[in-house]
Amino acid sequence: MTLIHVPRPDVKSAMNPDRPVNALLKAQIQHLQNAERNLPLRHRTDIYVNAVKTEGEAAEYIRQVTAAIHQAHDAAAAKRGRGIAIAAAAADRPRRKGASASREKKKSTVKRGRKT
Repeated sequence: MTLIHVPRPDVKSAMNPDRPVNALLKAQIQHLQNAERNLPLRHRTDIYVNAVKTEGEAAEYIRQVTAAIHQAHDAAAAKRGRGIAIAAAAADRPRRKGASASREKKKSTVKRGRKT
């Protein structure tokens, strides 16, 4: 395996909390806003994303939404109580009768023409 060396960014210029957000950060904010809309109301932030103008504000929004997603996941897992055992139990469920038989019946019929 080839080792690729990636230089560390200059710490002084890597993140400037007062610098305006760029297109990449705006796209990340939009992506996280869409993810946040799927969260229960109690886990959503009250941040108006169109007001996010600097890298520092973007970082804070990203941190809060990421934490909210983790909290919502933990709350849902605690509510289920069984965690992954639910998915394992679904795999053991017996198949419905006739499910494979209906697939067999869907064979295409070919019409043959007559020669005159």
